[in-house]
Amino acid sequence: MHEYRTHHCSQLRPEDVGQTVRLSGWVYRKRDFGNLLFIDLRDHYGVTQIVVERESTAFALTESLRSESVICVDGRVTSRGKDATNPNLPTGEIEVRAISIELLSEAADLPLPVFGNAEYPEEIRLRNRFLDLRREKLHANIVLRSNVIASLRRRMIDQGFTEFQTPILTASSPEGARDFLVPSRIHPGKFYALPQAPQMFKQLLMVAGFDRYFQIAPCFRDEDARADRSPGEFYQLDFEMSFVTQEDVFEAIEPVLHGVFEEFSQGKAVTPPPFPRIAYKESMLKYGSDKPDLRNPIEISDVTEVFRGGGFGVFAKMIEDGAVVRAIPAPGAGIRARSFFDGTNQWAKDEGFGGLGYINFKGGEGGGGVAKNLGPERVAQLVQQMKLGPDDGVFFSCDKASNAAKLSGLARTRIGQELDLIEKDTFKFCWIVDFPMYEWDDIEQKVAFSHNPFSMPQGEMEALVNKDPLDILAYQYDIVCNGIELSSGAIRNHKPEIMYKAFEIAGYDRSLVDEKFRGMINAFKYGAPPHGGSAPGVDRIVMLLADEPNIREVILFPMNQKAEDLMMGAPSEVSPKQLRELGIKFIGDGPKS
Repeated sequence: MHEYRTHHCSQLRPEDVGQTVRLSGWVYRKRDFGNLLFIDLRDHYGVTQIVVERESTAFALTESLRSESVICVDGRVTSRGKDATNPNLPTGEIEVRAISIELLSEAADLPLPVFGNAEYPEEIRLRNRFLDLRREKLHANIVLRSNVIASLRRRMIDQGFTEFQTPILTASSPEGARDFLVPSRIHPGKFYALPQAPQMFKQLLMVAGFDRYFQIAPCFRDEDARADRSPGEFYQLDFEMSFVTQEDVFEAIEPVLHGVFEEFSQGKAVTPPPFPRIAYKESMLKYGSDKPDLRNPIEISDVTEVFRGGGFGVFAKMIEDGAVVRAIPAPGAGIRARSFFDGTNQWAKDEGFGGLGYINFKGGEGGGGVAKNLGPERVAQLVQQMKLGPDDGVFFSCDKASNAAKLSGLARTRIGQELDLIEKDTFKFCWIVDFPMYEWDDIEQKVAFSHNPFSMPQGEMEALVNKDPLDILAYQYDIVCNGIELSSGAIRNHKPEIMYKAFEIAGYDRSLVDEKFRGMINAFKYGAPPHGGSAPGVDRIVMLLADEPNIREVILFPMNQKAEDLMMGAPSEVSPKQLRELGIKFIGDGPKS
């Protein structure tokens, strides 16, 4: 017999009754019935019920066992009988009558229980992540993550992609988020950077002629945590393709994402390919966001002209000063109490905006709120334009276009949730396309890249030379599912002269491009194919499939909100000797070298 086990704890079935077996695992739960002790024995695979009789030599040891101690059990498989069957367990028709039990490792008092799914403070969970990971739900999430990655890898290979690994130590980039820097011992005063993404390397693979690349790539960005973004590091399904258009990229990755979501969605509906394509400008108008949740049926409208020069003086004056008005319908909300409308207006103020105007209709009558100021003709115009029903409500956001879009997008989400309009049990995908190549940076007071600086502008050199930079669109795209951005991507700028011009518009001269992107710009001078790709986030894919609101719940060893690893004590101070080897000296607060 094997030293530790003949079967795992989810393996035994009625056909094994009568066998003598050996199981090893953790004491998940213990129940004392006087003459009988029951132990739920758990390992990675599942749970088996162990029965210990008072007459057994193992009874005394079992009485003293703490939860999460590791034991090895020899016993005989018996049937539970119909009345004692547990339909929730794969092993629920059998139990193992213990003959002997060996204590392999005794557990101390637990800082948090493993049995059950009670909420515990983040600090306790992260400091004791090895225990947290034993808990059923979190353990299942991590197994799901592994299975999703295996499925992604298999599907990419089936699509003709080849997996390659790109460097982890690379050069710092002046674009994007803040880099994690790694000092060089051999080159004092110089630093490597951990890659924010394998962007340049995957493009160089295309120049090198590999045609279709992918990897499950670790990425490192020194940025603050959010519910859907882990601080420090994350993983993405990074891929790139040669001789492709934007549509070719979509057609390659849509079956992969659709297939993975169908495989692990537990029966939820998944948008079939081709996914809807929505222009950035249209998305910002209709949904107030470039990450629209299409489960929400509410669509925003521009009603600036309805209010222009009208009787609602506050809006009319703001429109003269360049503001716009966005209308957010609230289907069926007109018959709600006034507190619903006043509460939504107060919510907008609490979010830092000026508030929301509103009209509430009841039985098709003229409406309350700002309707009396607007006048019956304009109200009728509004009803016709927005196709409002007799008992609908509608909210209004008035501000400069960017702020009006932001508030209306947030209000659309809140109203959809409050009115229970969000479609359940479905994953709704879409592509956001035609992003602007540039945007105005209010802080730096200059034109800046709005997305990926290596994207091909639509119209190429002619657009860069002849168009207002803020009117230039790029072959850039995002894929969105249920309001979560899974990835950004682009058809790349593979022509050196177009790249120099694109960076010049954003304030980078030719010498800086040659210095910061020397590997890529030099490679493009020796024949580069048209190419493009994307990089869906693995963590976010698993977060959606696991129906978890926080990305921490699908990562093995996440950091806290302050980017600290409480279990391992990182970041930590290092010794003066290590600092001297790197030629580093702290000035002011910090360890002394």
